[in-house]
Amino acid sequence: MPRMARPPVALVMGSDSDLPVLEGTLTVLKELGVPVEVRVLSAHRTPEDLRAWLRDAEAAGLKVVIAAAGGAAHLAGTVAAHTTLPVIGVPVPAPPLQGLDALLATVQMPGGVPVATVAIGPGGATNAGLLAAEILALSDTALAERVRKRRADDAEKVRAKDKTVREKYPG
Repeated sequence: MPRMARPPVALVMGSDSDLPVLEGTLTVLKELGVPVEVRVLSAHRTPEDLRAWLRDAEAAGLKVVIAAAGGAAHLAGTVAAHTTLPVIGVPVPAPPLQGLDALLATVQMPGGVPVATVAIGPGGATNAGLLAAEILALSDTALAERVRKRRADDAEKVRAKDKTVREKYPG
């Protein structure tokens, strides 16, 4: 039976309660035309399912994994332990430490098992999508151009806000 081709990016979370924080990841990837596979797989509650999913990931076309790190914050590290694909960890705010524990667990990986780590929360989730797109853009000139255009559009939005503020408060 032939393997089903996977999108180049996967977004995996241990619980669907992480999804609201990760909306920025999905929005950015959609805007840039990057297909994404979204999964709920737990490093603790479904470790065999996670390993099975990763087993043929690269051969099936997956290129980058974005893993949400909530509560126990082990998902990104566990993913990285089972693949040599780039893994981007997104620390998700959760009580009682509001994501600081997730940030530290994700960024403090042992040498030899890298996880690129972005900021806690929605801003980090947006950056994870952008970073995944930038990784893919290394071998996709059309995507690289879309990433450059998005950056230029973001710069124009800031310039427009600057103009509005200067007009309102003309020193």
